Amino acid sequence: MTLTSQRQAETDAQPQPAPASPGSGRFGAGTFPWVMSGAVAISVCGASLSLNGVLRGWAWFLPVLTTVVVVSLTMALLRTFRAAPVLVAAGGLVSLAFILTFTFFRRDSIAGFLPSQATLDALGRHLRRASETVLAESSPVAPNAGIVLVTCAALGLVVILVDALALPLGMPATSGLGLLAVLVVPAMIKPQSVGWLGFVLTAAGYLVILACSQWFAPDARTQADTARNPGQIRRATLTGAVTLVVTLLLQLVVPGFDQGTFPQGSRLNPWGTATGLNPMISLGNSLRTPTGEGRITYATSATTPLYLRSVTVDRFDGESWSPDDRDANRRAGTGRMDVGHEILAPEQTRQVTVVNTGDFTSPYLPVPYAPESVNGLTGRWSWDPATLSIKGTDTNSRDQQYLVQSSVPKLTTELLDASSAPVQGVPEEFIRPPSNVPDIVRTTAESVTANSRTAYAKAMAIQRFLRGPDFTYSLESPVQGGYDGNGLSVLADFLTQKSGYCIHFASAMAVMARLEGIPSRIAVGYAPGRQTGATVSIAGQGALPEFEVDARDAHAWPELYFQGLGWVPFEPTPSRGIVPPYAQDSSTSGGASTNDQNNDGLVPSNGATAPSAPAPAPLPLPGRGTADAGNQLTPALYTAAGVLLLVLLAASPRLVRGGIRARRLRGTGTGSNRLAEPPLVWSELQDLATDYGVRPEPSETPRTFSARLRGSPAMRLRTEPDSGSGSDTSIGNGPDAETVQAVTVLTDAYERHQYGRPAAQDGTRRGLPEETAVEHIGQVRRALRRNAGIVSRLRADWLPPSVLSRWGSAAGWPFRVVGRAALRIGHAASVLWRRTRSGLRRLREG
Repeated sequence: MTLTSQRQAETDAQPQPAPASPGSGRFGAGTFPWVMSGAVAISVCGASLSLNGVLRGWAWFLPVLTTVVVVSLTMALLRTFRAAPVLVAAGGLVSLAFILTFTFFRRDSIAGFLPSQATLDALGRHLRRASETVLAESSPVAPNAGIVLVTCAALGLVVILVDALALPLGMPATSGLGLLAVLVVPAMIKPQSVGWLGFVLTAAGYLVILACSQWFAPDARTQADTARNPGQIRRATLTGAVTLVVTLLLQLVVPGFDQGTFPQGSRLNPWGTATGLNPMISLGNSLRTPTGEGRITYATSATTPLYLRSVTVDRFDGESWSPDDRDANRRAGTGRMDVGHEILAPEQTRQVTVVNTGDFTSPYLPVPYAPESVNGLTGRWSWDPATLSIKGTDTNSRDQQYLVQSSVPKLTTELLDASSAPVQGVPEEFIRPPSNVPDIVRTTAESVTANSRTAYAKAMAIQRFLRGPDFTYSLESPVQGGYDGNGLSVLADFLTQKSGYCIHFASAMAVMARLEGIPSRIAVGYAPGRQTGATVSIAGQGALPEFEVDARDAHAWPELYFQGLGWVPFEPTPSRGIVPPYAQDSSTSGGASTNDQNNDGLVPSNGATAPSAPAPAPLPLPGRGTADAGNQLTPALYTAAGVLLLVLLAASPRLVRGGIRARRLRGTGTGSNRLAEPPLVWSELQDLATDYGVRPEPSETPRTFSARLRGSPAMRLRTEPDSGSGSDTSIGNGPDAETVQAVTVLTDAYERHQYGRPAAQDGTRRGLPEETAVEHIGQVRRALRRNAGIVSRLRADWLPPSVLSRWGSAAGWPFRVVGRAALRIGHAASVLWRRTRSGLRRLREG
């Protein structure tokens, strides 16, 4: 009996623990699938909590929760009945289709959950609605059925992915990539990032997944070990500490967290370029768009360019302000609209405007205030009597051409100053001051208006304060200072830093006006734009000059209510828009911004000048100045991302090969009884030989293949060359005894496992000790590398044939092309290196 056979016999004779059944653990048989599925559901639901703020409110969470739970429970049930891993994943996909049909297409399906042709038609409509939402809005977006459907489907697929990584593929630690994919969305889009609650629950669920993988005995079909490891806690602590340090340091050196490609609150848009105005008034992203997407043109009979108003924000409580759609009070049709309050001004100015929205996509319609009628629209539209905002019922603003008839009172400083009657007929939401106003806002309002007696005087004092020399217009300061966006929480920082953009100035004036008893709201839309040089003919009006606006003109301004005069716009933002004549100080002439001196582009094409107010100055492009540095980094970042992708693509065969080797050699059991499965170890030996050119034949027996491998040149010892030799090494005639013994041990173990007496008859486990399997495979690998050339080594490491052959001809052709090129280059380099070494040696000897 050989030494190897004696050792194997001793191993077989030792009492071994009984094989663990899947799911057998401290919690009892059959518990494992349910605990693991519960852990997956907890982690995915925890990650989905971070989407609050990407999606507005919480109405979307119940469908998400239902979808995640149903898919998780279905997969647990199939795994309880020991279904194959492929069937478990397929069952998860089927259950996802059923629950999505039941939730979103109950009326368009068979029996409420079986998809039909009507379901597919409704699905197309929902997907179009979702794409329009992404194109038209920024976070937080309104949770309509389309966007919630996409969210539920994506999270259901994440459940299946995480489950597949944790169980059939035997890579529970890698399952965190699926959770990370969910957390990346709020991390990139929300100024508040993921949030502590979503992060804590996601981390807790992920740790439960890892704990389940370590606690329960593995399923033999996974071909992976997930038993407890004594060094797991130490390695996990070290990994977590390194990850935390890298995370904290990475944001300091990588651009894009506060400028450049991914500013706070930036839109990640998988459907293409966003062209709509964000009605949730995170306007910084639109203003930072240097190309100016979402072009709108309009021609008007007004004597000055117009503000195009889209939505109104009137509720000023909370971290983020958004419009109140008041769906219950909206009125259908836009043929006739009414402001809802009495206008006592002695003179009204009526004007006609033709608007062409082009590729601008939004559920809200941009119109000049105050519209009396809008004609020419396609689709169904409704309007809010309290704000006159127009919103599509089943359509959006894209490719709309319409005629707006509007009317505004002709305002003067005398009329406004005399409007001191008590406010009547205004909804309470426009009057009520915020309940959690920062102290600096309240004290600033009191000090600024201390010497003002009338509402108009107070409004002018607030506007004068915000347009004063202490405040500057900036797109970057709020991002770098961490107060980008809207809400009461940012006003304190804005008044301290005295730098921001339109939403900060408008919200500061609106809140301070309410604190002084003046009803206020914020209008969101577009500041007056630029002339295109063209004219548009309107029946009864003649040829009118055409103007254009785009994302760079996105703007917010406050509207204050004066009894008998209605809602009056003011302009507290320096360098933006037009200061109306009634809101100008006596020291400021004209209606242009006091921070700009050039009024090019706004003189009507017929040569007439605007009599009541000069044209506004050209708006500053955010692509200039400090913002330009971030934009210049975009090509570099994309190039780096492309290089990284190519590196990962090139390294993927090596990574896959290393993962397969590690899983095959990982033993099952605990402590010193960890045994590696002989079939897996034998498969690793065959693949290792394949990578170095000793490919097993289909008709070979294990013993025949083993004999051929032992007799191959790879098993021979290399000797140092003679001094007169021109080569680096030479292959000796004697066999490498250690490598031959390693191959023999692995072959004996495999034959004993395959052809010996079943283990159940003698109560022992068939297998190799894990350390022995790792040692012998390592010995064979070292011998193969030692006897292979540099080209063969590179191919075995980076383009292993054992992996590429499994990927098939369709998936493996890029690697084979790259491999052939690499082999040729490597062969040429190897020949050149040998000749250079040989020449240098001859020179030294000569």
